[in-house]
Amino acid sequence: MGLYNFDEIHDRRNTDSIKWDFGMQRKGRDDLLPLWVADMDFRLPDEVLKDITDRVNHGIFGYTDPGDKYRNTVRDWYQRRHGFSFDGKDIVVTPGVVYAIALAIRAYTKPGDAVIIQQPVYYPFSGTIKANDRKVVNNQLILKDGHYEIDFEDFEKKIIDNDVKMFLLCNPHNPVGRVWKKDEILRLAEICKKHDVYVFADEIHSDFVYPGHKHTSFLSLPNEYTTKLILGTSSSKTFNMAGLQVSNIIIPNEEVRKAFERENDATGYSQPNALGMVATMSVYEKGEEWLDELLEYLQGNLSYVRDFLKEKLPKVKLIEPEGTYLIWLDFSEVTKNHKELEDIIVNRSKLWLDPGIIFGRETALFERINIACPRAILKQAMEQLYEGLSH
Repeated sequence: MGLYNFDEIHDRRNTDSIKWDFGMQRKGRDDLLPLWVADMDFRLPDEVLKDITDRVNHGIFGYTDPGDKYRNTVRDWYQRRHGFSFDGKDIVVTPGVVYAIALAIRAYTKPGDAVIIQQPVYYPFSGTIKANDRKVVNNQLILKDGHYEIDFEDFEKKIIDNDVKMFLLCNPHNPVGRVWKKDEILRLAEICKKHDVYVFADEIHSDFVYPGHKHTSFLSLPNEYTTKLILGTSSSKTFNMAGLQVSNIIIPNEEVRKAFERENDATGYSQPNALGMVATMSVYEKGEEWLDELLEYLQGNLSYVRDFLKEKLPKVKLIEPEGTYLIWLDFSEVTKNHKELEDIIVNRSKLWLDPGIIFGRETALFERINIACPRAILKQAMEQLYEGLSH
């Protein structure tokens, strides 16, 4: 038995949680069990809550900037957990990684320029590109024997044919759960370097990697590949603090960093959330044991889903994840119609999941499920799915 109780259920309703409180507005009903958005149902450890409470009790929340202690704490986490380092001054603090993606698109490309992504991928990638009047170019990931792979020839061809200016990389990949191997990252880096393409590497899920796999940060590559790199990181995914609005964007090249900062200045955003900074320092200093126990718990949740599907729903195929707490399920043996699939999930199973079509047209018969919840909730969700599919 560990120090932390991840089985405990916390009622999150009536807290303006987008996961729990907006079913009626977003799905047309409020009786759905939500396992959609990448937001965990676990409480922060008490030692972190104490640091936040102590800061609250100070009672003054004026303009706050990240000092050396903050920058060094973030740097030390990546050195300790992932084995790569950077200069603390390379960090630009923003309210979120998607915000930073939008800034990068505006800083390094012009309206009409092409930005390449790898669908099925986190849907704000394409949304942010389109919202900024840039062109989405898709290098579709290939599903082969239950495992996703990169089509490198197509990746390079699409870059050449569309004069692509920027690549949005997702690693670990959301929603397919791949933790890209070093040789895969290096091959992408070589192609981007050859064609002078900026790389925004979204590594927000990097702390969620399952045994047998290792996260290779784009920043850990030789310097020749990182001159046009913007690295998106945050404690918000690892410790479920998205509402505290702090992300750390690491940009090793000074010229590239200054262009990003100019675009940030143009939005009018300046100082970060004071409590978000306190929380980030606290989780990186005191949250390691909590995270290690959480990772074990998530493995248990994954095993539960794997066994349940095998035993009770063999037609629903699990794409085995290497990382993230999001799992990708293939329903193509259940139905060939994505609207019928949505009806099965929402109206028959009373579940709120993320439909595969929002990650790209080719995955309309998939669903993404968030397993970062107490096991009792996950069991209830799987039983509801079983009931919904048994009608």
